[in-house]
Amino acid sequence: MKQHEHHKEMDHSKMDHSGHGEMKHNHHEMMIQDFKRRFWVSMILTLPILALSPMIQGMLGVEWEFPGSNYVFFGLASIVYFYGGWPFLSGLISELKSKSIGMMTLIAVAISAAYFYSVAVIFGFEGQTFFWELATLIDVMLIGHWLEMRSILGASKALEALAELMPNEANLVEGSQTRKVNIGDLKEEDIILIRPGEKVPADGIIVEGESDLNESMLTGESKPVTKTVNEEVIGGAINGNGVIKVRVKGSGEEGYLSKVIDMVQTAQKQKSKTQRLADTAAKWLTIVALVLGFGTFFTWLALGENLAFSMERMVTVMVICCPHALGLAIPLVASISTSISAQNGLLIRNRTAFESSRKISTIVFDKTGTLTKGSHEITRMVSLHSDYTETDLLTYAAAVESPSEHHIAKGLARKAKEKQLDIPSVTDFKYTAGVGVSGKVNDKEVHAGGHLLLEQMNKTVEKDENEGIETKIFTFVDGELIGFITFADEIRESSFDAIKTLHNHNIKASLLTGDNEIVAKDVAAKLGLDDYMSEVLPDQKLEKIKELQAQDEFVAMVGDGVNDAPALAQADVGIAIGSGTDVAAETADIVLMDSNPKDIVNLILFGKATYKKMVQNLVWATGYNVIALPLATGFIPGLMISPAFGAALMSVSTIVCALNAQLLRRKIGRR
Repeated sequence: MKQHEHHKEMDHSKMDHSGHGEMKHNHHEMMIQDFKRRFWVSMILTLPILALSPMIQGMLGVEWEFPGSNYVFFGLASIVYFYGGWPFLSGLISELKSKSIGMMTLIAVAISAAYFYSVAVIFGFEGQTFFWELATLIDVMLIGHWLEMRSILGASKALEALAELMPNEANLVEGSQTRKVNIGDLKEEDIILIRPGEKVPADGIIVEGESDLNESMLTGESKPVTKTVNEEVIGGAINGNGVIKVRVKGSGEEGYLSKVIDMVQTAQKQKSKTQRLADTAAKWLTIVALVLGFGTFFTWLALGENLAFSMERMVTVMVICCPHALGLAIPLVASISTSISAQNGLLIRNRTAFESSRKISTIVFDKTGTLTKGSHEITRMVSLHSDYTETDLLTYAAAVESPSEHHIAKGLARKAKEKQLDIPSVTDFKYTAGVGVSGKVNDKEVHAGGHLLLEQMNKTVEKDENEGIETKIFTFVDGELIGFITFADEIRESSFDAIKTLHNHNIKASLLTGDNEIVAKDVAAKLGLDDYMSEVLPDQKLEKIKELQAQDEFVAMVGDGVNDAPALAQADVGIAIGSGTDVAAETADIVLMDSNPKDIVNLILFGKATYKKMVQNLVWATGYNVIALPLATGFIPGLMISPAFGAALMSVSTIVCALNAQLLRRKIGRR
C-alpha cells in the first residue's frame, strides 16, 4: 500500500543471483533498528515528561516544580516530537507529495496539533498541555511500527533462506584437474564436480556418478531423490554420499533457484482483488478519520467545551481511525503465504488465481506425467521363440533401441540395468517414424516396433485382456519374431490419495488426455474420477475447459506439457506440474515444483487458509473502529478514552493482524 511504502518496502529486487545470493534488504533492517532506537530514546524521555506533567502530578498528589521546569518540560517534549515523531512527519510530507494521504498524515496531524497547542500553552496561551499524551502516543506508535516491521521482515525470511541455498563457489573440472571458481563465472556446458555433502552450485545434467540429493528446500519433497547419469540436478540441492560430475545447464539468472525467487518476488508485488479492496477501504478510512476528527473538534467547541478538551477528542479520533492495521492486513498475509509456498514447492505466479483456488469446483487433470509417472515401465516380457529366453528378448530389444531418446528406449535401459545385463552395441541404426527401429546387434538384423512393424513382417499375435491399455513392442531377430515386451504408464501412488481428498472436499476430478478411450477409461476407473475425456487434441483441450466453465464450474487445469498451455491459460486456475516444460509453467497461475498430485490438494487447502486469514484481518482491522470510534469522540456519557489509550488500541489491532498472518506457517508443512 502506498501509505506504507516508505517504511515497509522489502528490497528483494536487489538479490545477487550470481554470487552469494544474500537478500539485500538492509534498508528495511536499518529502518527496524531506527524505529527501535527512536522508541527507546522517546520512552526514556517520556519518564521525566510524565513526572513534570501537571495532570500526572495532580493524580499522584505531588508537586515537582522548579525554576524553568516548564521549559525543561517543553524541551523534552520537543525532542520526543521531532526525534520520535520524525518518521510520521516525514511520512506526511511523502504522502502529500504523492497526493495519497493515509496513515502517516493522520498520525502527523494528530501529534502536531497536540504539540503546537501545548507549546502555545507553555508560552502564555490559556489551557492545558498535551505533552505527556503526545509522548506516550508517539511511544505507542513507534513500538507498533517496530513490531510490525519485524513481522514483515520475518515474512521475507523464507525467501532469504531460498537465496542462501546457493553456494558461493563451484569445483570446475578442467581435464584431470579441478579448481575453485565463483559460481558467477560458470558457463553453460562447464563440467563441475560435486562432493558428498556439498551444495549443487548450478542446474545441470549428471554426466558421471550417482548420488542421493536432498531437494526439500526447493521442491518440498522431504525424501532424498536418487539421481544418476543423464538425470537433472537443481542448483541449491544438497548432495548425499556420492560423488557426481554435472554439465552446467543453467546458472546465475538462468538457474532454477533464481527463477523461483523472481517468481516469488513478482507474486509478492501483485495485488489481488482482496488487497485492492483493502487499499480502497484504507483510503476512505483516512478521509473519514480527518473529517470525523475535525468534525469532533468543532462540535465540542460549538457545545461550549474548551479548546483543550476539543483538541484531545480530535487527536484521539484521528489516532483510532488510522488505517494502519488495514494497510497491514492483506500485504503481510500475501507476503508470508507466497514465501512459505515457495519453500514447499508451490510457486504462485498469479495471486488472484491463488486466492480463487478456494472456489474450485472441478479439477481437470492431464494424464501423462501428472496422474501417471510419465515414464513407461515394463509390465511383461513374453518370449514367443523357443531359442530365445526373456533375457535374450530384453537384451536385443534394449540394444537396438539404445540410440533412441524415446521413453520406450529408456524403459528398456532401466530394466536392463536392473537385471545387470551387458547390452551389446548396435550398428546401422535406423528409425522409421510410426514403425520402429532397426540395426545390427551381434551381427544379427534386429527390428523392434509396434503393430505396424508386425503388419510389415506379416505376423500376427493373439489379443489379450490388456490390449489397448499396454503398449506392445515386438522384437524380430533375422526376420523371426522372438517375442514382445509390454509397457504401461504407471499411476502415481499419491494420485489415489489426492483424488480421494478432493472428493472429500466436494471437488470433482476429471481426466483430459490425448490417449485412447481404453487407456483413459482404465485410469479413470482405477482412480475413481468423476469423468474422462479421451483422444483430445491440444487445440480441443481449451474448448473442453470452456465447456465446463459454461456449466458454471470453477475450473482448475493441471498439466505439464506444451499441448496443455492453452488449456492452462483458459482455466480459472492454471496449475503446471514442475517437471513439465517452461511453456506450461509460463502460462500457468501456479507451478508445482514436484510432480506429486497431493501438492494440488495442499495448494487448495493453503489457498483457503490464506483467504481466511485475509478476511479475518480485514474484519479485525475495521471492526475495532466500530467499538473504539464512539469512545474516542467522547459523545457517549461516562465513556471516554485518552489519545494514548487510543494509540494503544490501534497498535494492538495492528499487532493482532501481524500475529494472525504468522499463523499461516502452521497451515502448510512438508510431506
